[in-house]
Parts: sequence; structure tokens; C-alpha cells
Amino acid sequence: MWLLRKILFPVSLVYMAVVYLRNYLYDIGLFKSKSYQIPILCVGNLSTGGTGKTPMVEYLVSMLKDDFRVGVLSRGYRRKSKGFVLANKNSSVEDLGDEPYQIYSKYPMISLAVDANRQNGISHLKEIHEPDIIILDDAFQHRKVKPGFLILLTSYGDLYSSDWYLPTGNLRDSKKEAKRADVIIVTKCPKDLSETERERIIGQLGPISHQKVLFSYLNYHAKVISKDTVYELDDFKDTNITLVTGIANPKPLLDYLKGKNISFEHLAYKDHHFFTEKELGLFNSKKCILTTEKDYVRLKGRLDTIFYIPISHQFIGEGKKVLQENVQKFMRPNR
Repeated sequence: MWLLRKILFPVSLVYMAVVYLRNYLYDIGLFKSKSYQIPILCVGNLSTGGTGKTPMVEYLVSMLKDDFRVGVLSRGYRRKSKGFVLANKNSSVEDLGDEPYQIYSKYPMISLAVDANRQNGISHLKEIHEPDIIILDDAFQHRKVKPGFLILLTSYGDLYSSDWYLPTGNLRDSKKEAKRADVIIVTKCPKDLSETERERIIGQLGPISHQKVLFSYLNYHAKVISKDTVYELDDFKDTNITLVTGIANPKPLLDYLKGKNISFEHLAYKDHHFFTEKELGLFNSKKCILTTEKDYVRLKGRLDTIFYIPISHQFIGEGKKVLQENVQKFMRPNR
């Protein structure tokens, strides 16, 4: 794969040129971006997957839900439905896609919809539920909408500043577009990331004057959850575990389990993978299936013994306070 990516370097130059031209046409106003009076907050990245967008959207929902009517709009990647779909108690993974379904399952009090056409999705959400704020999931590149507040995520192990364009690298947008962000969050950091290392990364990212750079790590919970029960992860140390993942980057989870002295075999699949009947048969032949929360929503009810480990973002230093202050200021600018 590494060799193939190098061979495709000329293709990445063409891709880069197309990305630059598209953004330039938006910057000069030839392509139009639409602004809204309702607060629109966007969470996204410059690369393909693996930065923790869904846990960050959940973090923001948890932060805002008690004070505001929250709407979430996602594309609904790899869903089997078309057009605008509003989540309800009868919605399925196939209707919404795995990540929006996961969010709505945890926060059914919010209004959540999927639509590849973000302008159309915003219009319908406003008309149906009149939310106080709409969070756009994975829409940094969707420049037909101009959010009022943008959060850019980049993974500690794969900073956009050190990356290159698809297909040689993982960048799907220009590094220069980072200037549009209000907050840049470096995710999946080591818990003990030093202040010196944080300063080095800030220097590498080169934020402009108004931008805040924050640091977070993925906190894997000590509880392991199934449909009806909750266990301690340590209870599984003597169990024959099969770990099933269909996510962009399972390495942090693998490292976490190894650090907890959990033995397991790992069956890895592509991000957003919809599991076949043959694969389900293989899983059911195993004693215990452990998976991620995102994979669980695609597997629950289809396997006899399956558990997942919840995750959440935890901020390093003053990051939590800074994010809360900036989001609250966005929501209540006159206070």
C-alpha cells in the first residue's frame, strides 16, 4: 500500500490543484456560501477519518443539551436511505448510518437528521424543530454552508501539517483551509502530553491570532457494556476475546487493551463496514465479541454475545474550560 501511494504521487498533485481551485472560487465569491441567522457549529477535519469526530459531536451535544434545543445534521455516510431523513424512535442504522444512529441512540432528546445536501438539511431541521443551534458533523469541506463557528480536529499521530494530499497522503483539503477554524483540537494525544510537546505542536500547526489550539485524548471507559449488562473490563482478563473493529484507526484501542493486559484476537475491517451473514456466523462461533461503540450499533441484536467499550474526549490542561467559554460566547455573544 505504501508503494502504491508513492506511485500515485502525480495523481495527488492533480487532486491538490482541484482542491486549491475549488477553495479559491469560494474565497473570491464565484462559488457562493450561505450564512444563517441560527447558530451553525461545524466539526470536521482536513484528512480522511480517524480524528474522533463522532465523540466530539457527542461531547458538544452533552455540553449544550441542557440549555439549548440542539440539532445535529450529518451526511449519514454509507446509509441505505436517500435524501433528508429525520431520526425517530423507529430509525435504524440503515436509515441514518452508524455514527448518526449512535449519537441519536445516546441523545434521543435532540433533533438529528441526515442529508448529503447540508443546505437542504438545515432548511428542513429549522422548519420541523426550530433548534437553537445546529451542529454539522463532518462538514468542514462543505463550503456551500458558512458556519458561524468551526472546530477543526487533527490526530496527534497524523497532524495535517505533516500530511500530503490523497491518494499519496490522507489530506482531502488544503492545509491552508485550517485558517477558517475558530478552534483546532489535537485529538488522540497521550494522557501525559507535556507542555513542551504541546508548544512544539502549536508551533508546527502555526495557528493565526484568533485561533485556540486545544489537546484531548480518548478516554476508554473501564466498563464494558452489552444490551442488558455492564461489566468491569478487568473481568475479561481470563476470557477468550475476539475484538472486532470497523473503524479508521483501531490502534489506540489495541494499545489500551494491551495496556490493561487483556488478551484478544483482532478481526479488522474497513471503516463503516456493514457485516455480512458469513461474517456474523464467524462472530457467533466465538466465545465473546468485544467491539467499539460505533461497530456495536451495526452488530447489536445480530450476535449472541457482544460487548462494547464506550469512549469520550478528555481535555488536557485548560482545554475543557476554553472550549466551553468559546462555544458559550458563540451562542450568547452579547453576554
